[in-house]
Amino acid sequence: MQVVLEEESLRDGLQGEDRLFSLGEKLEIVRLLVKSGIRRLQVGSFVHHRTVPQMANTDTLAALVRRQFPDLLCTGLVLNEKGLERAVRCGLRHISMSVSVVDSHSRRNIGRSAGDALETMTGLITTAIKAGIRVRAGVQCAFGSGAEEIPETEVLAAAQWMAAAGASEINLADTTGRAHPHQVKRLVAVVRAAIPDVVLSLHLHDTRGLGLMNIAAGYEAGVRLFDVAAGGLGGCPFVPGAAGNVASEDAVNYFHGMGVETGIDLAALCRVVDYYETLLERKLPGKMNRVLHSLPAGKNPVA
Repeated sequence: MQVVLEEESLRDGLQGEDRLFSLGEKLEIVRLLVKSGIRRLQVGSFVHHRTVPQMANTDTLAALVRRQFPDLLCTGLVLNEKGLERAVRCGLRHISMSVSVVDSHSRRNIGRSAGDALETMTGLITTAIKAGIRVRAGVQCAFGSGAEEIPETEVLAAAQWMAAAGASEINLADTTGRAHPHQVKRLVAVVRAAIPDVVLSLHLHDTRGLGLMNIAAGYEAGVRLFDVAAGGLGGCPFVPGAAGNVASEDAVNYFHGMGVETGIDLAALCRVVDYYETLLERKLPGKMNRVLHSLPAGKNPVA
């Protein structure tokens, strides 16, 4: 058995950080991630630097990473036509494109209604596919937003629209971190039954402390591709109080303890967390880095 973990600390993890990371620092993070065994990485988002200053060097970073690490699946987040043009110029062959199904969140995030955003995104997906780019289509707020519920039928409809446009993967995002395990299992089952030929992945936040439990629920429901972020970095800047992603090192520890292979070396991955903590000058919320530092040398953290 095997799962794939997409590392998102350089995009979702850093987008809300005030301390700007240089191109050299980001390249060092990529090097450390690849050395740990990460094989799928979201390097950033193609948004205007005035909106998200942390992403100002995404174009250069993406181009360099593609050349220096040819075996790495390098992807980036695209939200509009200009972003798609930039991703194409960087030579990316895989991108993520996503829309929110919660209208209030969509308007805060991109200034457009959820319906308008979905219509525009399906057109962009078709354009990307014609350019020879593989697309992962994301459904933001798939499990609701704050106290706002979202019917499963609306989530499914958005997923089906984007799959019909050519997306080869559908990502269900718990953008605000309000999902619970039963909800994850149920929604995964609904989407898998309706569009079985599309790869399904999960993007989970740990706002209510259920992130790792939701990964476990997704795995039990048949998902084999999960988004994570070293140290538990991340959070949506348009969702007050939203916590970071599930920590990469905690997800690796969970799967290895279950006998599920990830291809990632836990100790090497925690060196990435050390580097982030040095640069940010604070401890990150992930658990396993602290555990490893507390163990005697050579001790297996899973034992």
